[in-house]
Amino acid sequence: MSDTIEKIKCLIIGSGPAGYTAAIYAARANMNPVLYQGMQPGGQLTTTNEVENFPGYVDGVTGPEMMVQLQEQAKRFGSDIRDGWATKVDFSGDIKKVWINDSIELHCETVIISTGASAKYLGLPSEQHYLNMGGGVSACAVCDGFFYRNQEVVIVGAGDSACEEAHYLSKLCKKVTMLVRSEKFRASKIMEDRVRKTENIEILMNHDTLEVLGDNQVVHAIKALNKTTGEVLEIPATGFFVAIGHKPNTDIFKDQITLDETGYIINIPGTSKTNVEGVFVAGDAADHVYRQAITAAGTGCMAALDAERYLASKE
Repeated sequence: MSDTIEKIKCLIIGSGPAGYTAAIYAARANMNPVLYQGMQPGGQLTTTNEVENFPGYVDGVTGPEMMVQLQEQAKRFGSDIRDGWATKVDFSGDIKKVWINDSIELHCETVIISTGASAKYLGLPSEQHYLNMGGGVSACAVCDGFFYRNQEVVIVGAGDSACEEAHYLSKLCKKVTMLVRSEKFRASKIMEDRVRKTENIEILMNHDTLEVLGDNQVVHAIKALNKTTGEVLEIPATGFFVAIGHKPNTDIFKDQITLDETGYIINIPGTSKTNVEGVFVAGDAADHVYRQAITAAGTGCMAALDAERYLASKE
């Protein structure tokens, strides 16, 4: 417990396109926003080498560069950007209490949650190596599929999202090999049928990924194990897409606001409002469908506007 309590009109928990956009709008509305960047300042985009589908960047931009620019834009309008992350919250009263790093206590009139979601990976050392190198491992086909046009890629996953991403890649890539780790899909029948009927998608059931192979810079192939026969095969590929799900970063809110069964925050449709007055959500903490920088930024704008109107209604 801290000795002093700081009072804040608008607290933004988390950064990324959602958090920084919320800060820009909140600052311009004279809400004096304070933003804590969280454990990954800038969010998932800081691990993305090239962003070519965000409007206004004609020649593309790196994810880290975009986040620096958004942060500086938020600061220009007076946002208070701080290091640290929320470790505990209490939304039971009119004043929302948030603790930062288990030590700083904040009393907030409004809170915007933009903590995002983290992609799940297999955890292979080689997978993490090429993910960090930016040389061929991705968890977002819509974001990165463009870079693999007319090439061969591998995707691992068995759910609706994996099927959707495999089908998306099939329109860009020469061949898509889909590794399903069990003997059946988890996807809906219609999504399974769609990938099975796509000519340039090869489906390998009951296969595990053993290693991502490359020259230490870029990916050349994927080593996989056929769990039925024991055969180890190398699949030529320049890209490896992991589609085994995301985990929303919402654990500290689970006893305070309404979450769905997988942990995503449930917002009132058409708004950024949660079930708790004065608490709003933006970005991937609530979005398990689109998960794009542009949609996250849009909901950041919505959250700031909703928070501004909420404060106005209390005057």
